[in-house]
Amino acid sequence: MNIHEHQGKEILSGYGVEIQRGYVANTPEEAVEVAKKLSEDTGTGWWVVKAQIHAGGRGKGGGVKLAKSLDDVKQLASEIIGMTLVTHQTGPEGKKVNKILIAEDVYYPGESETEEYYMSVLLNRETGRNTIMYSPDGGVDIETVAEKTPERIFKEEIDPRVGLQGFQMRRIAFNLGLSGMAFKQMTKFVNSLYNAYLGCDASMFEINPVLKTSDNKIIAVDAKVNLEDNALYRHKDYLAMRDLNEEDPTEVEASEAGLSFVKLDGNVGCMVNGAGLAMATMDIIKLSGGNPANFLDVGGTADAERVEKAFRMILKDPNVKAILVNIFGGIVRCDRVAQGVVDAYNNMGNIEVPIIVRLQGTNAEEAKVIIDESGLKVESAIVLQEAADKVKAVLA
Repeated sequence: MNIHEHQGKEILSGYGVEIQRGYVANTPEEAVEVAKKLSEDTGTGWWVVKAQIHAGGRGKGGGVKLAKSLDDVKQLASEIIGMTLVTHQTGPEGKKVNKILIAEDVYYPGESETEEYYMSVLLNRETGRNTIMYSPDGGVDIETVAEKTPERIFKEEIDPRVGLQGFQMRRIAFNLGLSGMAFKQMTKFVNSLYNAYLGCDASMFEINPVLKTSDNKIIAVDAKVNLEDNALYRHKDYLAMRDLNEEDPTEVEASEAGLSFVKLDGNVGCMVNGAGLAMATMDIIKLSGGNPANFLDVGGTADAERVEKAFRMILKDPNVKAILVNIFGGIVRCDRVAQGVVDAYNNMGNIEVPIIVRLQGTNAEEAKVIIDESGLKVESAIVLQEAADKVKAVLA
């Protein structure tokens, strides 16, 4: 589950990470009021107006602006709230900004120069270990750094048997070129950040930039956080942070129905049981000349009600030109799935999009008979290649 910057910072602060402080506003008028409060709390004379959406690259898209007066705060808030913000992570359609964060200015003058770093904590699935990835080149797209200067990206893998060690925290601070008070502050920052990652069962914490201020404080200026869905039962308070406005409506509907659904940009709808089979199905669709329009896993109980819900979700996409149902009958019998498809089809009335049903496994032959004798415009297949050929013929 993705959460907003201000929510990620709230979590970080609870674990002792120093953050760029701020308050959320939903209207320009509210933005002015929280800007006044922020000045009282922090002494800041300038404010950063930041769009709150689940995407990076907000600054480049015009979603992060510096306000030097309360009039600026109101004007910038008026421009950003309600805008459709397009970044490299939102896609061309962009995302509507419903709220903003009014944050303190932390780039104040002092005895030393400010510096920006990149830091993230995530799981390295190849080694099965949590990894801290960091770079002295913060404030820019880490992908660009990785492509042009990969030697500027460092990694610390944490052995789960002993946890994050002191020498690793010191090595991170050293590789970032820090010394003195800033060095000590960075080791503390890294330790607190890693504790936050573990404590809230996150799948990723990304801070870009981590700022060394002119008085050698280490501050999280941004926070991109993804919480592990399967661990949310342990953090019921985090569930309140979910912003459904930031999620695809069909994916939200699927989640409520207990279905795994991810919308894609293709023209062939997929309905399968099992993630591995879903990946194979999408591959065969590509090989047949089509493009998958979605990932949809109905799980092990593909009854009529569940199949009908899946069909309705797929058909909401106007780009779908065909639907491929690919079910392996192990836990669930193929004839039950076939009857579910027929019942769902009848309940929904006339479906103009061609449907190809491939059922393999327990009672596959009986399932084919049910489909073939249904009198519906549904084609059956047993071999996956046969199903792919039928998809290709439909798209031709």
